[in-house]
Amino acid sequence: MAFALLLATLAGLSTAIGGAIAFFTKRTNTSFLSVALGFSAGVMIYISFVEILSKSKESLSLVFGPKIGNWINILSFFLGILVIAIIDALIPSNKNPHEVKEIERISDKNDFIKEDLFRKSFLIALAITIHNFPEGIATFISALIEPKLGISIAIAVAIHNIPEGISVSVPLFYSTGNRKLAFLGSALSGFAEPLGALIGMAFFSALIPKEFFGIIFASVAGIMVYISFDELLPAAREYGKHHYAIGGLIVGMLVMAVSLALI
Repeated sequence: MAFALLLATLAGLSTAIGGAIAFFTKRTNTSFLSVALGFSAGVMIYISFVEILSKSKESLSLVFGPKIGNWINILSFFLGILVIAIIDALIPSNKNPHEVKEIERISDKNDFIKEDLFRKSFLIALAITIHNFPEGIATFISALIEPKLGISIAIAVAIHNIPEGISVSVPLFYSTGNRKLAFLGSALSGFAEPLGALIGMAFFSALIPKEFFGIIFASVAGIMVYISFDELLPAAREYGKHHYAIGGLIVGMLVMAVSLALI
């Protein structure tokens, strides 16, 4: 449990890396964002289809038999997609950190001299916190049952959180002029993940029978695939060139494939 909690905490605090990148540079590097988002998508997609779904199918087949287990695996995958789609639909697009925005606008201080900028910064941080909470639960439970899989998910989540840290710290810095506060805000938004891990420790590990962890894994795979195709890849193309996004995607898959082979 301590190892699983540590992984969730490290993955969550990677938002601080994004915060540091944002306020140590004068303008946001859109090429870096494009590659980073594509890389994150590649990591998530590869893990989901190659690692998580296969583990889920194997687990469910042992409990329910090969045929029924395979169908439960498929239904759980699309259930995860449905859940994250509903969550995204409930968050307005202008508050959703995964929606594509014109990054140049948050790079220009003049565009943020408004009375309500600090309130908007708070709402962005709140939205990211909401998104990070279930990621903490998923990372913790995965690491608790299958440490190798938990490490893979933690790496994917950590990479995914870096651009989110940028989206918190940049507008917060321009609204307050306080670099330390901007960095702290991005770091605190990542604390939702260890909080989710603690709740997973208190409730999920005790209440959910082990045979249903396969369902959870398949649902997590669906969530990660949805985030990759619906949010990360479109944003990667918007922020940079098409080939930057695809290059990041391929490199992300390659790095994850090698890391899985070495673990």
